[in-house]
Amino acid sequence: MRSDEKSAPENRASEGPFDADEANPARPYVDLGGVKILPREGLQLRLEVEEGTNRVVAVGLDFAGSTLQVQAFAAPRSTGLWHDIRAQIREQIGGQGGTLVEQDGVFGPELIAEVPAAGPDGKPVTRLARFIGVDGPRWFLRGVIAGEAMQSDDSRAAVEELFRSVVVVRGSAPMPPRDLIPLSIPKTTAAPNPSSTL
Repeated sequence: MRSDEKSAPENRASEGPFDADEANPARPYVDLGGVKILPREGLQLRLEVEEGTNRVVAVGLDFAGSTLQVQAFAAPRSTGLWHDIRAQIREQIGGQGGTLVEQDGVFGPELIAEVPAAGPDGKPVTRLARFIGVDGPRWFLRGVIAGEAMQSDDSRAAVEELFRSVVVVRGSAPMPPRDLIPLSIPKTTAAPNPSSTL
């Protein structure tokens, strides 16, 4: 397997995550620029903003007792990024003293990470996170899952379905591979509050 091969479920075009051309225009998506999110009961949306630049760098979705962080990146037309990015995640988490297991999941290869962190009382704890990725047409969508979905089958299925429903809007402008596809605050929000309940 080449490191630049695309990695995606065989049914990605029909089951998601979707390209903007594949999305159902009748569905009431929340438009965040580079991604569109399908609202559902109990879903809370947070935009993660980079300090200093005020650039929106990720979408945080709180759902089913779990969190799903999504980021979309520009990718080449004929090759994928996920195999390469997994190697970088492995290096990064290893450098933080964490451990990783690679396994095959519903979206293809994925990583389960145990990362050392400080708990609320300052004592060391281990955080579990699952890294998933899908190579689409000229884009790559990465998800990081934490919370109940790491233990509960029901929560895991709900979060996987949420990830599948994401629409990536790559746009036609030329972008270097691995550049974040720009995200924006939805125009429907009256107040500039980056955290809202859908």
